Amino acid sequence: KERVDMDIRKEQKDTKLKTKYGTIRHFTVGRTAGASMIVIYFHGKGGERAQGVDDWTFGGNFNRLKNLVVRSGGLYISPDIASFTGKGANQINQMIQHYLAASPNADVIIAAGSAGGRIIYQLSKKDELAPYLDGIIFLGSFPDGVFVGSAAWKARIPIYIGHGSRDYISYVEKMEALYREIRERSPGYPIKMERFESGTHGTPIRMIDWRKTINWQLSAN
Repeated sequence: KERVDMDIRKEQKDTKLKTKYGTIRHFTVGRTAGASMIVIYFHGKGGERAQGVDDWTFGGNFNRLKNLVVRSGGLYISPDIASFTGKGANQINQMIQHYLAASPNADVIIAAGSAGGRIIYQLSKKDELAPYLDGIIFLGSFPDGVFVGSAAWKARIPIYIGHGSRDYISYVEKMEALYREIRERSPGYPIKMERFESGTHGTPIRMIDWRKTINWQLSAN
């Protein structure tokens, strides 16, 4: 309990945004205008927006992330994913553009657990978004065969991959292959992979050091 600060709830709001692809429900925590950074977490299949603001699951790691972002003068967002195909990614893209309009100088970090990575892959192909991205985080996610060659790849957006060695939903070897492909195709690409030995599917969400990872990504730009 000493590692969870519940005062952050005062900064949290359950809201929604209308886009031409439909209304997107999401939680915001922190400054919705003039933010220093915007950090967004995409849940996986079967999840919903409340997962990314839960103060107690995953060892309280989302609580630590919320506090980190807000204390840095930033905005944290946890949206519902309408679908893991084009509609969901288009909603997310419009949501990002909405908040960037109010915080044009914000650093933007996008993170995903499990199937939420599919949203990242689709966003990575959007030429209009890549110039604003500052970091990509995959936690127990899947390769999708589209990142290499994408706008985000060409912009060399820093990538962190966290994966459990005993993840039987998404095998670690597949993400290790993506890690090697990116390094081989683009020498010196800013990418790190952390393999959590004996860890399972949710282990990276519990174990990622948000402060260390985000600081590295921002310094790599």
